[in-house]
Amino acid sequence: MLIGFALMRSTQKMKANIVSGPTLAIVVISLTAHIIRVVSPKFGQLVAEEANRYGYLRHIHSRIITNSEEIAFYGGHKVELQQLRQAYNRLVTQMNNIFIQKLWFVMLEQFFMKYVWSGTGMIMVSLPILMSGTSLQKKNVNDPISRDVLNSSVSERTQYLTTARNLLISAADAIERLMSSYKEIVALAGYTYRVAGMMQVFEETAQGVYHKNMIVENNEMNGIIEFKDGKPIAKGRIIYTDTPNDMTITLRAIPVVTPNCDIVVSSLTLCIEQGMHLLITGPNGCGKSSLFRILSGLWPIYAGELHIPRPVEDKPCMFYIPQRPYMSTGSLCDQIIYPDSREDMLRKGFTENQLRGILKMVCLEHIAQRDGFNAVRDWKDILSGGEKQRMAIARLFYHSY
Repeated sequence: MLIGFALMRSTQKMKANIVSGPTLAIVVISLTAHIIRVVSPKFGQLVAEEANRYGYLRHIHSRIITNSEEIAFYGGHKVELQQLRQAYNRLVTQMNNIFIQKLWFVMLEQFFMKYVWSGTGMIMVSLPILMSGTSLQKKNVNDPISRDVLNSSVSERTQYLTTARNLLISAADAIERLMSSYKEIVALAGYTYRVAGMMQVFEETAQGVYHKNMIVENNEMNGIIEFKDGKPIAKGRIIYTDTPNDMTITLRAIPVVTPNCDIVVSSLTLCIEQGMHLLITGPNGCGKSSLFRILSGLWPIYAGELHIPRPVEDKPCMFYIPQRPYMSTGSLCDQIIYPDSREDMLRKGFTENQLRGILKMVCLEHIAQRDGFNAVRDWKDILSGGEKQRMAIARLFYHSY
């Protein structure tokens, strides 16, 4: 407003038309604003779709975190990684689409603001000068005094308007750049902090560094666990047996210790031979599930030795059924063969009739008759608790073939 009043005041002093400049500005601004509004992409829909895909990616992450133990027991990391990458690629595709739309739109917007509007401003500044120059021709230019006064007045006004315009444009551009840089630096600092923390965790994982909050002191371990720099040291060993057809599992003096360094069992020695039926009973918290976490490698071995068969390619030596049956995203067939994919199933020579036979063994054939093998459902909500348990047994039968 101050600049507008200053220009109008200068125009009045130069005895030029004060309506032409504002009228030109209103026409140009209205026309460019209408063009921008017409050609503007539907950013509302694009952002909504981006938020939807980002929410689905977070849902996948949350599902993996919630069911991490079950996925680890099944060895379903490949299937989950594939689904996670698909969700991530869909989000990246949408984000790239938004970036492309923003690119040409911002270029058009900046062209109007920096060139069309700036050119209009130059015309507005030039109009009073041109009109006053026309009026000077009507005066007595043969009079030296009158000619010098008029020329001096025009020069001073032109210099003032030009200098003021350049300074204001430069100051506005500098402030805009400074504010944009500050916001970008703050956002970059937040992203950098998150990424640095993630990279640190990756490096510690690659080096086998295991950090966990402990609620016990070193003197409460009674020598069962050794500590270094306040962190427990996993000194136990896992020994794979290479003897053919030897499926014996042997635990020798292995302590069962929780991630918080609570000692559940100070020393466990156990031998499980092939064909042996073993039932482990006991009250809650006595270490029944903890034993299987140690066997599957989810928990470290702080002492003793664990002898287990060496895993064979495409066929694990042990198959675990977690307490909470995990239902992945996919069809009914994907639930049975999890964590295998369809390609793995075909490579193993399985057919749909064999899968139907497995479902019949666990009394779930009615689900295949009702929904079919290829229907994608949210099975964790469709199947009841008992049906989920039966589905876990069906997976065991599939992988035991």
